[in-house]
Parts: sequence; C-alpha cells; structure tokens
Amino acid sequence: MKNILLTGANGFIGNYFTEKYKKNYNIETFSFLNDNFKELNLSSTGTVVHLSALVHQMGGASEEEYERVNVAQTLELARKAKESGVKQFIFMSTIAVYGIETGVINEESDCNPISDYGKSKYKAELELQKLEDDNFKVSIVRPPIVNGYNAPGNMKSLISLVSRVFILPFGNIQNRRSMVYVGNLCYLIDVLVRFPIRSGMTNNIFLASDDEPLSTTRLIELITENLNKKVYLLKIPFFQSFLKLVKPSFHKRLYESLEVDNSITKKVLGFENLYSVKDGIQFMIRGEDR
Repeated sequence: MKNILLTGANGFIGNYFTEKYKKNYNIETFSFLNDNFKELNLSSTGTVVHLSALVHQMGGASEEEYERVNVAQTLELARKAKESGVKQFIFMSTIAVYGIETGVINEESDCNPISDYGKSKYKAELELQKLEDDNFKVSIVRPPIVNGYNAPGNMKSLISLVSRVFILPFGNIQNRRSMVYVGNLCYLIDVLVRFPIRSGMTNNIFLASDDEPLSTTRLIELITENLNKKVYLLKIPFFQSFLKLVKPSFHKRLYESLEVDNSITKKVLGFENLYSVKDGIQFMIRGEDR
C-alpha cells in the first residue's frame, strides 16, 4: 500500500478521507498545531495530501495570518517533502482564487482573487508550481462549497433554518450554484494519489464539482425531503431587492449563479463522480454508511 502523509486530518474533509480510505493506504497524519515539524520524517512517504488551512473567516482574520498558515506553512512542508524524496504533493485550494462571485468557472479560467483567503491560496499555488520537476509532482485541487454530514459553515446554517421554519421566502429561485459532496471530493483525491502522472492538464489544476448545479429552491426542496419535513417556499414581492440592499453577500449566495465546469478534469483523469447530487444531499442530512 502507498504511504500518505495527511494534514488537516481532524477537519471535515480530512476526517472523511481517513475513514473512507484507511484500508487503501497507510495514512500518517501531521498537525502544525500539535506536532513538531522538525521531527517530521517523510523518508518513506510517497504522497503528501495537504488539507490543513486557515479558511475564510466570517469574523475576519488578518492578512498576515492567512500568509503564515496558507502560504508559509504550505511551502515549508512542500520543500521538506521534496528534499525527502516524496514524489507527489496534493494541495487543497479553492475556487476563491478566481475572484468571481457569479458566472461559470472552468480549469482554464483566469485567476484574480479578491479576498485575503483567496489571495493566500493562489500565492501558495504559484509557489508550489515553481517547486515541481520530474521527480516532484504538484496537484492542485480547487473545490467550491463542500457539503456532507456535519459540514461546517453556510450549509449547516441552512439546514438548521429549514429544520426550524416551515415558511421560507425562497420560492421559484432559478439560479444555478455548484457544490461538491465530500465523498466526490475525496474520490478525486484518491484518483490523484493512484495516478499521479497524467498529461493534458494545464499546471495540474483540477476542479471538483458535483455533476449538476442546484438552484436555492431545489436545494431547499431536497433538504426538506430528507428531513421528512414540509416547508412552504413562497415568492415574496420585493424580498429579493430588500435582501440585496441590506445583505448583498447573502443575496449573491441565494439568488445569483456560480457554476463549476470540471469536464476537463474528468476527461483527463478518466473518472466520474461516485455520488449524484441527490445522493450527496441525502448523505448530508442522514449520514453515509462508509
């Protein structure tokens, strides 16, 4: 079995990957918070999967903190991996590197990050690509919002809202937003670990996404179905305009479209997602028998 070093093992994605693939790989873990970097031995490691990061903070984090965690620590680990003879470094990035909030993204879209989080991830990507050579392959994965059982963030808040309220003003919203079920994201990582050499991918940038985007209305409908709960979705005149005025960030997420087209990734790697969108929403509510 291949030997993997995994960072961020206690996080949402890392925990899922460890539980799902512990029988496929020898998985060692490392924490920048709890472990001694100087004592880290990578001499027998074939692949580093670097998931740990300072993610987008609703309360705000300093530019310096994003730089320290997402750039400096990433490069410190990558340089040590390369010096130790590790063959592959998989870096979990984000679609925030594109810097757009509406539209369609693919693997060849231009990057222009606007948030400190997105800027730090993109800077790390560029520096990692400079380290790549024939003996050290770098793979960069950019996911949209990741959903799954006990997923943190906005999805958890939406499930809580739907479970508590039986009338919501989100009827007949026709937007299209991409997300990725954690099982599909981790399967992409698995494919990259098993087949580290591939051709046809610019800068080894890979996009993760479920097979179809969902409207806000359809997403809530699927959540209510799996909660076995009746929720009335109403289209209330002027609510959209009111929300755009008082909470523009919420308005974008609820009413505007942001699609991820990862057809190049799927073609180059020759894989299909393991789970449908409906499967992912079901597992997000009820859990998955892994």
